[in-house]
Amino acid sequence: MRIGLGQFDAVVGDLEGNAKRMREIYGQAVKQGVDLLVFPELAVCSYPPEDLLLKKHFLDENRKIVEKLATDCPGITIVAGFADYYRGKTYNAAGVLQNGRLANVYRKGLLPNEGVFDEQRYFEPGNKPMVITLDGLSIAITICRDIWDINWLGKFLKGAGQIDALLNISASPFHLGKIKTRQDVVGDCAKRFNCPVGYCNLVGGQDELIFDGRSMFADATGKIVAMAKAFEDDLLTADITKKGKAVRVEPQPDSSVADIEAPEEAYHALVLGTKDYVLKNGFSKVLIGLSGGIDSALTAAIAVAALGSENVIGITMPSKFNSAETIGDAEKCTKNLGIKFMTIPIGSVLEQFNGSLEKVDGWDSRGLAYENLQARIRGTILMSLSNQFGALVLTTGNKSEIAVGYTTLYGDTAGGFAVIKDVFKTMVYKLARYINEINGREVIPGSVIDRVPTAELRPNQKDSDSLPEYDLLDKILKGYVEEDKSAQQLIDEGLPKEAVNRVIRMVDRNEYKRRQSPPGVKITHKAFGRDRRLPITNRYNHCITSV
Repeated sequence: MRIGLGQFDAVVGDLEGNAKRMREIYGQAVKQGVDLLVFPELAVCSYPPEDLLLKKHFLDENRKIVEKLATDCPGITIVAGFADYYRGKTYNAAGVLQNGRLANVYRKGLLPNEGVFDEQRYFEPGNKPMVITLDGLSIAITICRDIWDINWLGKFLKGAGQIDALLNISASPFHLGKIKTRQDVVGDCAKRFNCPVGYCNLVGGQDELIFDGRSMFADATGKIVAMAKAFEDDLLTADITKKGKAVRVEPQPDSSVADIEAPEEAYHALVLGTKDYVLKNGFSKVLIGLSGGIDSALTAAIAVAALGSENVIGITMPSKFNSAETIGDAEKCTKNLGIKFMTIPIGSVLEQFNGSLEKVDGWDSRGLAYENLQARIRGTILMSLSNQFGALVLTTGNKSEIAVGYTTLYGDTAGGFAVIKDVFKTMVYKLARYINEINGREVIPGSVIDRVPTAELRPNQKDSDSLPEYDLLDKILKGYVEEDKSAQQLIDEGLPKEAVNRVIRMVDRNEYKRRQSPPGVKITHKAFGRDRRLPITNRYNHCITSV
């Protein structure tokens, strides 16, 4: 029997569009002799549909689409994820489509409810396993988290009889290094049940989340024998054969197992996330404020890879504090990328604003408010152009800056999508070098990569005037933000106490800024937003106050 894993880029709520793509993949599968075609978790409505699941008419349409898909695709058996409303309850379900009808439904047993997952808010857990028989093989159907608790699954399937193969439909969000965890989970499942496992994962960007595909087959020993493409639609096929008591999985030719790693993995996730967010939300062009620094250069390079150079516009907005070198690098970067470039000086606007504000007693044109005024003028210009031309503004702040509040609310945070919001500054440099490497030339000028980081909002300003050096800062942030370590744990690891306390204070007091910032691509284990939810009003002190 030939099984096909049809991973594709589904769009949340686009029931008709997703079904159309599934019919197209069905056509490919028929031509390739597939007997059983498998689609990802919630493929019909995509993942996560969030509060759409609270709308009865949305749930009714889910079932109608599945039933219509069964009618349109009667030639082979299909397993497809959808949101199922049954006897007054909502389930994360897998429909089994056979002979032109919805023949059976499996309902997910384990519902994740941590990190980016809120499934217990919407779904009831299923309590009945499902094993279908096809071409003499008994195949267990599971959904995503079901196979992540192997002991639970063993008890759940205990009375289900002989299992010759196991299928898992999934919408497993991406973060750096997660593919290794998935491979281990799928491999352990295959070993536990001594049978091949087919794992079909979703593809695409949905707000902050990225789904990277990489559907896979494992043989009964737990070895991953075939893997679909990363960050792309793909149809991965393999033959499952039973000889005596042994069941074998034989991948079709050209089915390889090729891993990609950071920064390559991060780059592809950022490109896909940017592309899908922009296009799925009805935009075709983007605007980026180019400072001549590495963050905006990286953002522009990612945007070009995602949307094409003809759809990216770079805008430099110099003031008297911007050096000739950074202004020149901004222009050089746009030429390297082949994008449209505009210069809109803000000096005269700054003078007018400052002149008005000087009438206010206590206004200081040499203080932080004056520095931030420049960023807010730039943000206003970008949003005005966005309003005029219908192009989405991409913000350029990285995770290190956003974590400690080294951003200006309604200034450089003004925009629709924060491409590198989850990228630490140290990773920014790695990505810039990677982009130059894969292009075989300086897309991002070497002078931009080598320059000492500066916001250029006052004379001779450097980021290190306000922040620890980025190598140290990112170590502290990774421990505190992503790993939930205490100040004492970080200090015990050898990080300087003064810097640890200082960084923790900055992170804690800038939650209000992060809540008002645009969404961005999640690439780490714990990103700001859906992953990390802390109260804005919060007096808990995480710092070490004792000697």
